Amino acid sequence: MLDVGVGTVGVRLRGWSALVVAVASAVALALLLWPFWLPARSGAAADAPWLLALLLPLVVLLVLAQLTEHGLDSRTLAVLGVLSALNAALRPTLGAGTAGVESVFFTLVLAGRVFGPAFGFLLGCTSLFASALLTAGVGPWLPFQMVAAAWVGMGAGLLPRRARGRAELAWLVGYGVVSAYAFGLLMSLWSWPLVAQAAPGAPGPLDHLPGAPAAENLRRFAAYALITSTAGWDTGRAVTNTVALLLLGPAVLAVLRRAGRVR
Repeated sequence: MLDVGVGTVGVRLRGWSALVVAVASAVALALLLWPFWLPARSGAAADAPWLLALLLPLVVLLVLAQLTEHGLDSRTLAVLGVLSALNAALRPTLGAGTAGVESVFFTLVLAGRVFGPAFGFLLGCTSLFASALLTAGVGPWLPFQMVAAAWVGMGAGLLPRRARGRAELAWLVGYGVVSAYAFGLLMSLWSWPLVAQAAPGAPGPLDHLPGAPAAENLRRFAAYALITSTAGWDTGRAVTNTVALLLLGPAVLAVLRRAGRVR
């Protein structure tokens, strides 16, 4: 069983709910990695986004499982709704439109840290879904964004629980940097086979080659990600996370922990 955190608000990962998260994450990872293992066939790139969309019912099952286990009470739902709405409102105004600035991960990391991995998983999904509805950003990329953000929130909840003060802030800043690049790599992995399709007989150095050895496609993907995302957008996201966590992290952590204890 995974602890929810120091406060009374939170969700526990146990039993059926833990199994749902594990299965959803495994399926999502397999679908994201399809360019390296799926044999060459027509329509593969078009099928993957719709297959990943099947993960959304699993997220709903997670919520239902927590409700039946009394792990998601009215206070937790209220905090989840408020933070999801806050992230959805902040993302269009401070989103990834300028040098990779992405405000949503700042609150996602802190909330996952305070309220636990299951809460962080749910918040990642609901924040990106609400943001997409608010900005008309619904598309085949949305399930990928939701699952990747859910992993960011869940990972924050899995950081060492005993760290406090400067040690805790160091963990959060380090995780903020790593998760910023990891999110960018996952989204690049989704877009790579669609954007960099090899032309018949004349593949470019960054193109995905269906049916090629995994090592060859991995080399091509690494170059594609570095040029299109890692060196630019992802670095901007990492800098944003670092600055926000250093300047506002301690204060926001205190507020969230106080809110979690209020009865």
